[in-house]
Order: sequence, then C-alpha cells, then structure tokens
Amino acid sequence: MKLPGATENVQWGDNLVFKVGGKIFAVLNLETGTALSFRCSPEDFAELIEREDIVPAPYLARAYWVSLLDADALPAAELRQRLSTSYELVTARLPKKTRDGLSRNPVR
Repeated sequence: MKLPGATENVQWGDNLVFKVGGKIFAVLNLETGTALSFRCSPEDFAELIEREDIVPAPYLARAYWVSLLDADALPAAELRQRLSTSYELVTARLPKKTRDGLSRNPVR
C-alpha cells in the first residue's frame, strides 16, 4: 500500500484485490491466506513457475500471472520486489494522464 495510488478492496467474496489506476496488480485469497497472485514479465513467469509452490495463476496465466500456493514460496524481500514489479508492469499500461496523476497524489 506504500506504492503511489495503490488501493485495496475485497472483491469476489473472499479476495483482497490490490489495484492501481483501477487495474489489478495483485490478489490475495482471504479464505486461505496463502494464494497470492501477481503479474510478472514473461521471463520471470517462466522462471517462477519452475519453483516449488508457484504455479500459473488460474485464468490469468496467459497474461503472465503466477500464484503462490504457500506463504513461504518466496522470501519476504523477493516478494516485495515481485509485487513492486507487478505494480510497475500494470502502471506502465495505464493512460499517461492516469500515470501522471499517480505521482501527484499522496499515498493512502
């Protein structure tokens, strides 16, 4: 939530959804507390799905999303970096006006 313009809300019943500019960059299943999904680059996607407890995200794998099946699938520092990268990938696809507004608005 420290990322500029990042918001969170509960959607689809039991999922905590993190968005920037109205676009999703991460989803956490609140029921299990472990199924965290996020976007990554094609290269990172190929590398991550080779690791234990990381799988292509259901319905989103074609857009290079992965799901962590275990909270310890990635070390905390690497997870923060991966979530930041997901945020950046999504932010890069936002309209310029929306991106520019993110840098002017304070973090919630």
